[in-house]
Amino acid sequence: MLRFMPYLVIIYFIVADMDINEANKMNATSIRELRDSMGLSQSKFAKLYHIPLSTLQKWEQGSSKPPEYVIELLSMQIPYNDKRLVRVVNGESIFFYDPNSSTVCDRFGNRIRVNADVSKVKKKNLPVYLRDLFEAYYDIVKRFERDCEYDAKEDIIWS
Repeated sequence: MLRFMPYLVIIYFIVADMDINEANKMNATSIRELRDSMGLSQSKFAKLYHIPLSTLQKWEQGSSKPPEYVIELLSMQIPYNDKRLVRVVNGESIFFYDPNSSTVCDRFGNRIRVNADVSKVKKKNLPVYLRDLFEAYYDIVKRFERDCEYDAKEDIIWS
């Protein structure tokens, strides 16, 4: 066990020498990049992920540091950091296409598998088609949630 001790000491000194403000700025950049990739304001991003707005602002200003797990969880939710994805942008609409899995996703990470070869669609038309697809998806999800709420309140068995 003593053989590994010098490495621990080196790691300790590297971490100890790191400026806390530098670490906070790195995390601030990561959070801001994730938010910017979604095209959301601070208030919309904070509301979407249930983060107090003042906390998000402190993270982005570098005056405080988000826990590592928060950055990891956000990174998993937000498709921005996946280099395999083709980004499709039109105004405020941001979508992603994964040619390997034939899936499209919105900026919130909702994925839909499609059989069409999206890579052959005209670039100006693709954002319109994706917006329509996800609007229909959101409507279906709302209807499903409404049905679940109704079912929980009523004594109905569908056949």
